[in-house]
Amino acid sequence: MAEAQIAPSADADSLAALISRAAGQTNGKDTPLPPVEHWNPPFCGDIDMEIRADGTWFYLGTPIGRQPLVRLFSTVLRREEDGKTYLVTPVEKLGIRVADAPFVAVELSVTGRGDGQVLTFRTNVGDVVEAGADHRLHFVIHGDNSELKPYLHVRGRLEALVARPVMYELAELGEVAVIDGVEMFAVRSGGVLFPVMPAAELAALSA
Repeated sequence: MAEAQIAPSADADSLAALISRAAGQTNGKDTPLPPVEHWNPPFCGDIDMEIRADGTWFYLGTPIGRQPLVRLFSTVLRREEDGKTYLVTPVEKLGIRVADAPFVAVELSVTGRGDGQVLTFRTNVGDVVEAGADHRLHFVIHGDNSELKPYLHVRGRLEALVARPVMYELAELGEVAVIDGVEMFAVRSGGVLFPVMPAAELAALSA
């Protein structure tokens, strides 16, 4: 297998140039996100940047400690049909590594009750997302330990892994409902029921 191409912009000077170009597309978290889905720049190779499973960003093996910089990079992320994630500006597209999901949902607030209940999540990079028809929750049973991992659609093909403490809060809001003829344990938000697992499986886990 051929080695991944490393972009010339993997050095500090070129990264600074990338930061400058990205900053030109967004002026703070209260401004509209840049239209990365509509840009079609050339692929310029992979950069030694990784988002770990806990949401920590690394560059050249070192954590990026400046949260405003992480926020800036997060606004120019795009996941494509090939399953890979890229930093995208109007003039370049750089591949990065993502261990799980690019974002982590770290906070949950609940408004309303019953059919009017809305679950609002805040991610580790400052996105605020209401779960519903446009931002769906889905649940994955992962690994040998059958770990339950909830994910929230944020934008494009980008998702947030729901952090474990928030997952416990989410579970407290669950209800049993019949979905497609099967009793399911589910959570409700924005008029949508999101199935977590069959109610029978939940009963077995609780036994």
